[in-house]
Amino acid sequence: MLEFSKFVVVRGVLAIFTLVLVSFIVFSLMELVPGDCAERYLSFKNSQGSMISLADIQAERIRLGLDKPYIQRWGVWIINAFQGEYGDSCILRLNISQLLGEKFWLSLGLCLSSLILAYIIAIPVGILAATSKNAFLNNSLRLVSYLGLALPNFLLALMIMLFSTVMFGDSLTGLFSKEFRDAAWSYERVKDFLGHVWLPIFILGWSATAFAIQTVRALMSDEIGKLYVTAAAARGVSGRRLLLRYPARHALSPIINSLGFDLNRIFNELPIVALILTLTEAGSLLIEALARSNDQQLAGAIIFLLTASIVGINFITDIILALTDPRVRRSIVG
Repeated sequence: MLEFSKFVVVRGVLAIFTLVLVSFIVFSLMELVPGDCAERYLSFKNSQGSMISLADIQAERIRLGLDKPYIQRWGVWIINAFQGEYGDSCILRLNISQLLGEKFWLSLGLCLSSLILAYIIAIPVGILAATSKNAFLNNSLRLVSYLGLALPNFLLALMIMLFSTVMFGDSLTGLFSKEFRDAAWSYERVKDFLGHVWLPIFILGWSATAFAIQTVRALMSDEIGKLYVTAAAARGVSGRRLLLRYPARHALSPIINSLGFDLNRIFNELPIVALILTLTEAGSLLIEALARSNDQQLAGAIIFLLTASIVGINFITDIILALTDPRVRRSIVG
């Protein structure tokens, strides 16, 4: 119990240190963008017809605290970020926490649902592909997984939208129907949401499933041939009991440990899918902030929240692995 407690504490400290380090990198990138927030906002106002002077820019810098030293501003930003406060959007002039609101949680829910769907399919299919002696089945599963890796998610989204538009007259875009877009949550809105959300979950889980099938198949194929499995079979253990108790248990540990990486990979694909399906969530906001409005404050907040989610998931998976595998605990605490 003491060893496990030490593992949790060490892993927690490492997680916090990772978040602080990432916050420094994100804040530094925000600072390296030419022009500060005051200049970008007032330039935007100037483009709208307002007459802005250098004195206005300096006054705005002082109001935003941009006249303070770099380290001091980063310290304030990270303390506020850990409290869930990210200041105001540089261009939109709206509180970022309120602007993101449910959008980030919708994005995270989409990514997690896609990840869960991918592994619900990939684990049994990958084990089947590694253990089956049927050549036709193996080649069919290999073809499906290769297709999933070769066909980009955005192209799959376009194909489904085109087919649905031609056949049913509905492009299947958005997460809500028009009447529920800005409505309060209710049973009817949830039902409408579930009627739309399946498509982005399926599209985002497409390549993730194919990748996970290949990974599970490779790990299982490697474990099945090891001596401890042969020894267990010699003792009379066979069938599903042999697979689940020995090779599957060891093969799936790296899968659990890679959940954070897979979540990051799915989120990387979300902004493009969000643009195609016109989803109003954090992925589309990130594209807007980086590519169109140059709103580094908003982009930095989204990236930090994503990093915090990945670090949190990695922390949880490390705890799960430590509970099931003492080798993981010893790798950290010695």
